[in-house]
Amino acid sequence: MRPAFPAFSSGILALSLLLTGCRPDQIEHIENGKQIATTLENMAVKRILPADFLRATRWAGDSLTGQADRELRRLLADKLQAGGVASALPYCRPEAYASTDSLSLVLLATPGRLSSRPRNPQNQAPISAAELRPDTARLIKRLTADVFEYQRPILLSDAQCLRCHGEVGKDVAAADYALIKQKYPQDQATGYQLGDAMGVWRVSFARNGIAEFYTMKTRKVMKPRKPLF
Repeated sequence: MRPAFPAFSSGILALSLLLTGCRPDQIEHIENGKQIATTLENMAVKRILPADFLRATRWAGDSLTGQADRELRRLLADKLQAGGVASALPYCRPEAYASTDSLSLVLLATPGRLSSRPRNPQNQAPISAAELRPDTARLIKRLTADVFEYQRPILLSDAQCLRCHGEVGKDVAAADYALIKQKYPQDQATGYQLGDAMGVWRVSFARNGIAEFYTMKTRKVMKPRKPLF
């Protein structure tokens, strides 16, 4: 005997067949017809093309790094005002923030900031001049069948960053630089000006995380109807 479909699946199948056989003008006459049709479309398995994966990698990379950068600016402003460079120095690591980590778990991402002139030697990496141009487009790659990579330049676009990364003796106070050298003896991350590229964000994404993000971002949402009265 062939197993019966669960009641829910049977109902969805029946509605799908019903709406498939209706003209668009007829769906209007079915109570909540458009909403039901949208729900069925959202439940359908979406076929994600290679170009869609690359597009979603850019969306996900922009979302993750943009959130991290905004949190960095907010925290630095608060800490600099509260206790100067000594208070702000431990927070100049947006890739390690709890909020960044939470979003990374959702997107199955591994974010990192790299530079050829890093403050922390753990962030040392060869970065070409072309990759550091302020107008460089985001670089999106498919490294393997299951791994995608996102990269974009990190620009010094906030004047408050000069207090740690500007010219020593002019933007960076001697006492503050002594603190920086105490914590990072191999520091190379000074001498920058506004608008300079300091390094790159480089984020790897697992295929499943990108697929889920693409599905959610392209899912249709029904707008609530305005009341008649």
